[in-house]
This record gives sequence, C-alpha cells and structure tokens, in this order.
Amino acid sequence: MNGSNPIIEFKDVSFQYQSDAAFTLNRVSFSIPAGQWTSIVGHNGSGKSTIAKLMVGIEEPSEGQILFQNLPVDSQNKREVRKHIGIVFQNPDNQFVGSIVKFDVAFGLENQLVPYKEMVSKVNQVLTEVDMINKADDEPHSLSGGQKQRVAIAGVLALNPDVLILDEATTMLDPHGKSSLLNLVNEVKVNNHVTIISITHDLDEAMHADQIIVLNKGTVFKQGTPQDIFKCEDALISVGLDLPFPLKMNRLLGFDSTYVTYEGLIKKL
Repeated sequence: MNGSNPIIEFKDVSFQYQSDAAFTLNRVSFSIPAGQWTSIVGHNGSGKSTIAKLMVGIEEPSEGQILFQNLPVDSQNKREVRKHIGIVFQNPDNQFVGSIVKFDVAFGLENQLVPYKEMVSKVNQVLTEVDMINKADDEPHSLSGGQKQRVAIAGVLALNPDVLILDEATTMLDPHGKSSLLNLVNEVKVNNHVTIISITHDLDEAMHADQIIVLNKGTVFKQGTPQDIFKCEDALISVGLDLPFPLKMNRLLGFDSTYVTYEGLIKKL
C-alpha cells in the first residue's frame, strides 16, 4: 500500500477555528494513496469533518501544509484543487439544485460550459453507472435516501474527479441502502480509478477501505490497514468507537480474535 503515490498529504497540520480557541487538529500528518480507499474515522469532535474542509480549501491550516498532487492547497491554488475533488455530504437534499434528476446532474457541466450534446451523453453515462437512469426525469426529493446519494455521486462523477470524499454520506441510510451505496463506491473506485476518502464514525463502513486513519482529540491515534486497526479492539473502544458488527459477534461467540469480515463470520457459523 505504501508503494502508491500519495494524492493528498497532510504535513504537521494544526487548525483552530478562532485564534483564541483550542486546536481542532494538532500536528496531524498522513498521506492518502492515489487510487485507494481511505477511511478517516473518529467520534464526534475528533476533527474528522474539519479535515474534509481543509482538503478542498474551505478552511486553511493554522500551521503546517496540505498538498494535492504536490500542489499546496492554499488561497492561490484552491480553485484548481477543487476541480479534481468532489464531495458527497450527509444530507443530499442540501446539494440538489435541479428540478429533476438529470438537470441536477448536469448542473456542474453547465457551469463548465460543456456543449449540450456532450453534456447529455455524460449525464446519461453517469446515471447509468449509478443505476439511476430510470429516475432521470424524477424530482430529486421524491427519491429514497440511498437513491438521493446515488444521484449526488453521479453529479460528482460527471465532472471526472480524481478524488471522491464521502463526508458521513451513509449516516442517514438504512442498512440495505448503506450496503448498496458502499458497493457502488467500490465500483467507482475500480472502474473510474477514483481515490475514495470516507469520513465516518462507522467502523462497519471503514471495513471497505484499504487504509484507515483513526483520529482522537485532533490527533492521529492509529493508521493502517483494516486488519491492523481492528487488532486493537480495546484501544478503539477506549476512544469511543464501536467495533464493526462481525468483530463484535466474533468476540461474543468466542471465536479467535483475528480480523473477520461479514463473509468470514458466516463461514465460521
């Protein structure tokens, strides 16, 4: 995993919202490998959502440096950086601007003055990719939570991003909707060669990642593969994180304490 070139780097980044306030992030350093899925996890107040704002230049670090493809993410470069990064938020209703699905997905392309025929082709392509082409003429607010997030992802994919950030994007979904969306995100990673960054408190979601970064009180608590991170069950519990369901069941049933996925747990049963 370390062999992949980093697409985003945080170098000793500290951040405070006001000059007289406590630091939300304190000397945070990590790298995001290109083409992989990184989950940034932590309980409320750990600083994880601030990291998303820093990545796209909504906020700027109080100290340290953030690089996107070796380009400093600062006031001079943030517009360029934003061309390469798309974000899907917790509540998709806050992102919709079009009266029907296909108009909403086309919005970013219209802003880039993409020719009409090319725009129609791209909208149809990405709606097909996220399995929402049959809802192209529906109003976004008539859709289910999972369908809304699929449309939000389509709107991002239409702009051909290098990075897709999911900022608590599965929080409002039921288990089926969450599972379906995460499977879609993995397909996007593989088929579109997009780097995925999921920001979440849900360690079940983090099991899909190639790398996990655990934040606690504004610092990097642990970093590694899911297999490495979930060996530290007691440490995770100590910083207010709930174990993924298969690991909790694995422990409850008295099986060996090795890392186990849903599929692995079913085989044990």
